[in-house]
Amino acid sequence: MNIPSFYLEPANYAADFADLQYLRTEVFVIEQGIPPEIEFDALDPDCRHIIARDAERRPIGCGRLSPAGRIGRMAVLPAWRRQKVGASLLRGLIEQAANLGLSEVSAHAQTAALGFYRRCGFETVGSEFTEAGIPHIAIRLTIAAPAALPRHGPAAAGASIAASRLQTVEAATDATLTLIRQARRLLCVYSRNLDYRLFGDAATVEAVKQFALRNQRGAEVRIIVQEPETLRGQQHPLIDLAQRLPSYISIRAPVEAEDLNFRPAFIANDSGGYLFQLQGDRYEGHWSPNSPPQNRQLAEEFERSWQRARICSEFRALGL
Repeated sequence: MNIPSFYLEPANYAADFADLQYLRTEVFVIEQGIPPEIEFDALDPDCRHIIARDAERRPIGCGRLSPAGRIGRMAVLPAWRRQKVGASLLRGLIEQAANLGLSEVSAHAQTAALGFYRRCGFETVGSEFTEAGIPHIAIRLTIAAPAALPRHGPAAAGASIAASRLQTVEAATDATLTLIRQARRLLCVYSRNLDYRLFGDAATVEAVKQFALRNQRGAEVRIIVQEPETLRGQQHPLIDLAQRLPSYISIRAPVEAEDLNFRPAFIANDSGGYLFQLQGDRYEGHWSPNSPPQNRQLAEEFERSWQRARICSEFRALGL
């Protein structure tokens, strides 16, 4: 089966202007007839932008988030519609809003796209109106407020902790070690190719080993690897550990397009902590040792992918 491949990345308005202009001109100016002076406004430089690109790095979709939490300028090229690009862009913008501490996002949705936004959890506000000659309706989505903290475990003693930004492998490694050590019975890892600098690190592998051994009757490490074929011929310490501790460490590979096209990577434990990388092969992102709303969102995302994924048996065949 030929599965289209795309990924998301944050856009710099100045550096990526040509790509943003191309996408929005194709979709809004040419396809929908919106005047350029309306489409490109004074708010653009102050917004956070996101771009979807295909495997050849060509832009295929975009969106923006205003400082006030309004999502807009969601554009996907016709050839890439109905392939989860729009949903991925929307999810990325909501994630950015949550990272900024916003409790709600809003949008002016074209009524023709209202079903899409409703499927993503948005609700309508007020009546239909006309904007740029096109029927719209205001919509909003509440970003989950912090849930009650666990009654036991490392995170129980304090309140939800604001996310810290990640920019280096060293910071990502330190955060990963904290999440592993704070996990009680379950650790979930969603990775593109088990980045060796992060998951092949001796301290990381030892922490996973100790987590399994100190909770022998209930510990479980679940790992989803998007591209297991890229590990062919490699000696990977974490996979080696999984072979030695198969009762505690399970590895699966996705088969559905939605999961294969998901470009971020993340870790979630069962004590409220998480780590989120905007792209699986980079270290930019954010993490918190205790942020139940973010943790819950990622844990639910992981569980859906886990149930759809296949058991990854090729590592035995590869002799890793």
